[in-house]
Amino acid sequence: MFMHFILLVSYSLTFLCTHQVSSFDPSCTEFPVFTPSALVVKYGDPANVTCDVCQKDCRGDSFGLETPVGEVRQNGTTMIWTVDRLTEWDTYLICYYNTDDGDQCTSTVDITIYQPPESVSISFVNHTGMMFENQQYTLQCSVQNVAPVQSLTVTFYRGNTALGHLQSNSEQKKPVNETFTLNITPSREHDGAQYWCETKLELGPDGPQRPPVVTSEKLPAIVHYGPELKEPPNPDVITITEGDTLHLNCSSVGNPSPSYTWTLPTNSPSYSGSVLTIKSVGFEHEGQYICTVSNTVGTVTKEFNIDVQGECCQILPGKRVTEVQSQYYFTN
Repeated sequence: MFMHFILLVSYSLTFLCTHQVSSFDPSCTEFPVFTPSALVVKYGDPANVTCDVCQKDCRGDSFGLETPVGEVRQNGTTMIWTVDRLTEWDTYLICYYNTDDGDQCTSTVDITIYQPPESVSISFVNHTGMMFENQQYTLQCSVQNVAPVQSLTVTFYRGNTALGHLQSNSEQKKPVNETFTLNITPSREHDGAQYWCETKLELGPDGPQRPPVVTSEKLPAIVHYGPELKEPPNPDVITITEGDTLHLNCSSVGNPSPSYTWTLPTNSPSYSGSVLTIKSVGFEHEGQYICTVSNTVGTVTKEFNIDVQGECCQILPGKRVTEVQSQYYFTN
């Protein structure tokens, strides 16, 4: 019997796969049948399986079920295995019978013991604080104590947008810690977005109908970018009538919020707002206005060329107008 056990352990290493497997032997007219054909059990949960050894060649004690854990009960040629808490990661089940010719016919059943991650966290690799537009950064999703890791799918998200799906190449069956990384290149539209990762154990049709899901915390992103004008520069000269109100709009967006510096054509007081307003324009306001917008990332400028014209006068019949020193005189 001991030699049979050694032989059966050897079979277990050879035939464990994703489905019920029977050893190949031309003298075997049939093989034991497991129900269910595969087991997917959460670590620490109970489990049971039934083996119908054979229909015709089983006699006396020439058949059985080998396993390192749990209890085995026999009902005729049916073997029933149960365990209250499955905590043995290397559990195997081998059902067999011996023929009259001394051959052994065996079947094994695949057992997947799974454990959802104890924790999932997200961070940036070698980076803290603010990010800059169009630079590359690496997100890292750290998964603790998960099994089997090859059945785990990790998805990175920005808000509700999936950025990528990753899986492990490990074949380890016992719980492991695994780190998954994804490169990102943020833009200004991503300022304030939240990054996070989701893990899902996809255990196939024999596993839970709703695969176990564990998510990380949300990681807010601060993206710094240079100023951008809300309205593009106007290369044309802006013509305005004397006495009218002049509005020069230099509004822009940027992170951090940009500051404004104006260069004026006259010795007017300095101004630092985004919109320059002159309520009553005079000829002394003609010229070039330069708005400089800057933050810690960059600088842009916007130029305005202003031409002031005098008020239109009504010409009397028989009169002609002569302009002298910016004043209008009527002469015959």
